[in-house]
Amino acid sequence: MKTYIYILLSILLFISCGDYLDLYSRSAIPPEAVTEGDLPALRIGMYNFVQNKPGVRAYMMHDILGGGIQTNTGSARDLINTTLSPLNTYIQGGWDGYFNALYQVNTVVEVTDRFSSAQSQMIKGEALYFRAYIYFCLATRWGGVPILEKNTLEKVSRNSMEEVWAFIDRDLALATELLTDAPKSYYYVSKDAAIALRARAALSSGDYPNAAKYAESLITKGKYKLDSFDKIFRKRANDEIIFAFENRTEESSINISDLYYTYDHPNRGQGVYRPTDAVVALFADEDKRKEMTLVNIGGRITINKYESGQTGRDPVIISRIAELYLISAEAQGLGNGIGRLNELRIFRGLAPVSAANSQEYLDLILEERVRELIGENFMYHDYVRAGVAVEKLGILPHQVLHPIPGRELQNNPNLTPNPGY
Repeated sequence: MKTYIYILLSILLFISCGDYLDLYSRSAIPPEAVTEGDLPALRIGMYNFVQNKPGVRAYMMHDILGGGIQTNTGSARDLINTTLSPLNTYIQGGWDGYFNALYQVNTVVEVTDRFSSAQSQMIKGEALYFRAYIYFCLATRWGGVPILEKNTLEKVSRNSMEEVWAFIDRDLALATELLTDAPKSYYYVSKDAAIALRARAALSSGDYPNAAKYAESLITKGKYKLDSFDKIFRKRANDEIIFAFENRTEESSINISDLYYTYDHPNRGQGVYRPTDAVVALFADEDKRKEMTLVNIGGRITINKYESGQTGRDPVIISRIAELYLISAEAQGLGNGIGRLNELRIFRGLAPVSAANSQEYLDLILEERVRELIGENFMYHDYVRAGVAVEKLGILPHQVLHPIPGRELQNNPNLTPNPGY
């Protein structure tokens, strides 16, 4: 079966529907017909697929399942149980979206392998980063998933978690060799973005020495430093963001703000989700993050990190240096890591802390990660990888993984379901 790639997708986003219909048939071409002159359009199309195909709730799922946000009806626990179903629309949509994006990314890898220019190799580095990013998202939801280095129509089986972590690390190591250290802006993947993701993946896989090494390499580099939330989350020049997706149009599907802000806000919104009382209670008045993290709209507290409301033009931050402080603090452990934790706390207006033992220290780390990263999609995976999800969230042991969507199990008999579903 002939496969095609839509190399002009990025261009189509900025033209009228009539022009879209005129161009659509000419934008679908087989990968072997792509020329080196097509690479810039191919590149931007890849960014668009990776950003948008998983859907907006993919950027909220770890906060939903981590008990950080809930809907207006029912508890956070009810929302977790409702979501973790093989028939849930958002579970299926996330799975479909990530593999759809992976198809585009793999095609870019295939195309760039045919060229040797600096431009083509840089784009290949971006594609390898994105493939690692996609697999990180898949692994932290479904566990061991099929590793697809090339696009295929075969009914593939699942790989082990260990194999997926090794694949992610390999792609990021290759990406680091190919990527530039100085992109035009943090809306483009850089060598540092690959190192930041490598640190995150190392922490998740239990490779603490490398997690600390990669995190420290960025902290001590001098290029990044902790910055104020009003700069980070209001699209002002800042020294903290390493990589973010840029929402260029209102038609972008990644409109997180619309699901947080209510219609009472000047920018309007649906107000589907709000932070739980437990999250709100974590923020002391002296915490400099509080005002930009939480806002009272008509008597209701909601997440304030995304300001656009219905227009949906907020960047989606993937990596920033504060996360690297927390990775280093956790990976180094109580003896050496608490200094990094307290550096972050003091910068954010809080007093330093101490811990009597490793478990108490881990609790401090996880709590600080909520304060720093709520609304940025970390909570559920943080609790799962730390081994405390069942205790903290009141979930059943099998709910530390998402269910494989029922449709996928029907269509591919070589896939096995996650236990308990």
